[in-house]
Amino acid sequence: MAGTLSAHDRHVLTAVSVGASSLSFVGSGFIVLCYVLFKELRKFSFKLVFYLALSDMLCSFFNMVGDPSKGFLCFAQDYSTHFFCVASFLWTTTIAFTLHRTVVRHKTDVEDLEAMFHLYVWGTSLVMTVIRSFGNNHGHLGASCYTQTGRTGKAIHFITFYVPLWGAILYNGFTYFQVIRMLNNATRMAAGMSERAYQLDARADMKALNRWGYYPLILIGSFAFGTINRIHDFMEPDKIFWLSVLDVGTASLMGLFNSIAYGLNSSVRRAIYERLELFWPERFRRWLPNNSKYRNQQQESELVSLKIQDQQ
Repeated sequence: MAGTLSAHDRHVLTAVSVGASSLSFVGSGFIVLCYVLFKELRKFSFKLVFYLALSDMLCSFFNMVGDPSKGFLCFAQDYSTHFFCVASFLWTTTIAFTLHRTVVRHKTDVEDLEAMFHLYVWGTSLVMTVIRSFGNNHGHLGASCYTQTGRTGKAIHFITFYVPLWGAILYNGFTYFQVIRMLNNATRMAAGMSERAYQLDARADMKALNRWGYYPLILIGSFAFGTINRIHDFMEPDKIFWLSVLDVGTASLMGLFNSIAYGLNSSVRRAIYERLELFWPERFRRWLPNNSKYRNQQQESELVSLKIQDQQ
């Protein structure tokens, strides 16, 4: 269905946005809670995941509470969501940078760069949000408050969000490609060594890193429909309802996707299991996963932390 979205259509999109954002809020909030409760997770590598989850949680929060029908809340939702969503995908680039610097370039100074990471992420997010305000007339675009009137405002919105977003996607993809290629070479070298320790270490590295090659797909899956929707909106004022549903739904689920991919690693699962083992009644422990499974996952828990600790 094409045309201007009706009040019913906007209600549907709002329900989709709030529902998906609630899932992202719970998922990212869980990772934040794990970081706060479990001291063993407070390593530099997981600290970056914590900042990512915090940005996702706040982005989801403002998506849930903002009411596009009210002026001030419309304004607050727009700029707050924009700020924290930009911060979210920028934090993924710091994680990719840390992996590349540690694994490919064999540098051990990544912890010294934390202040620069904060300046880069929060500073860039603020600049993009301020620029976004130029020529911005607030109105309803689906379930949220976005610039609706004026080609200049639409262009600025695209430049301040989707251009840096796709820049982050390209950077992450290129970086993870180099990291995985490096570890593939290390695995082939280890296969020729007689020492079993080298082979096990290389296998653990590859097992931990294989899934990282798919991480750029999270951003692509979350914002591909949004990008298409913005380009269509710039060229043609009539809205496509089904495209708007896909846009709002996938973008609002970014926090959930990030919390599963980046946050719910073997270190987190092992920390949760150890707490359950302490407080879970004895008669119910047989329902818990095999203890040896989580002990064996220790080598593959968090590659960056292991590399940094080994090289320092």
